[in-house]
Formats: sequence, structure tokens, C-alpha cells
Amino acid sequence: MQEVQKPIEEKQERVTLETQSAQGELPEATPPLVELEELQKEVERYKDLLLRKAAEFENYKRRVEQENATLVRYANEDLLSQLLPVLDDFERSLTHSKEAKDVDALIKGIELIYQKFMKVLEANGVKTFESVGKPFDVQYHDALMQIPRTDVPPFTVLQEVERGYMLYDKVLRHAKVVVSTIPVEEESNKANIQQVSSSSAPESK
Repeated sequence: MQEVQKPIEEKQERVTLETQSAQGELPEATPPLVELEELQKEVERYKDLLLRKAAEFENYKRRVEQENATLVRYANEDLLSQLLPVLDDFERSLTHSKEAKDVDALIKGIELIYQKFMKVLEANGVKTFESVGKPFDVQYHDALMQIPRTDVPPFTVLQEVERGYMLYDKVLRHAKVVVSTIPVEEESNKANIQQVSSSSAPESK
């Protein structure tokens, strides 16, 4: 009798659930289902936040790139502003030189412009360095020519064709120089002396 009663009760329960479903009276979601929905909402919220932050970072990156490009483009603005007065002086000198009769005065004017120009360079960290009379150094010099000399040590800078310049502690341009070397005759004599010395040395037993 109990085995017959049990299927009847299950059927009645199924009919009751179907009736509630049709009337929109389903039981409330179980706690695990509610937690899943909350987690999905949390994921969507963080996803939206991540997208917003990514967009903000892209805007920041684009703005920084534009600012850096502007800085690089106008980096020499101050230096060029200082050089413009020197250019004005050159233009005035060229204008007056066409009518000038006093050559000494013209040369003196050019020297003043040169001094003004050098002051602008020095104010921006550019300065020259001395080369003549000093030993040749590849870090500062480019040798254009070698001249045999006996009055100075070999590889001494004899002449400066183009001056070298430093930018603070960095070589901005190497000096182009002429360097001394040992005369061919002297080199031959030294080679002969070494040969004689080596041949006259006693043989080791």
C-alpha cells in the first residue's frame, strides 16, 4: 500500500510545481544560485572598471607623447633666441662692409661679433679645447696629416686645422690636426742601430 501511495504523492508534488510555475509562484532561488549571480555582477563591474582604466591610460600615454614631441621640437628655442642678435650683428656688418673704407674698423667689428657668439656658446656649455703642442689623443683629435719633425716628440699636434669643441664634459667635435712623426732617415738609423746591437750581442750558451 505504501509503494502505491509514494508515486501518487510524487505526482501530486509535480503537479503543484507546474501549477506554481504557470502562476509565477516558483520558490525563491537557492543560496548558491544567488551567490553566482552576485559574482557575475562583480565580474562585470570589474571588467567595466578595467576598460575605463585602460582607456584612461591610453589617453595619458597619448598626451605624454604629444608633450614630449613638443619639448623635442622646441628644445633649442632658448639657444636660437640667443643667437638671433648675433645674426643681426652679422647682417649689419655685411651691410656696412659694402661702404666701409676703414678695413681695421671692419675687422674689429667682426671680432666683436665673434666674441659675442662665443659667449652665447659658453653660456650653453660649449667651449673649445687646446690641441697645439699637446700629444695626439684619439679621444679629442682627428689626424689629417703627419709631418716628419725632429724638434718635437713624435705624435705631437703641430697645427689645428679645425678647432675641437666640448659640450660640458662630452666631445662635441674632434679637432682636425696635423701631427708630427719621426723622419724616415731617423727611423732607418734606429732600425740599423737595433740590428747592429742584436747582432753584436753575445750568444747565450
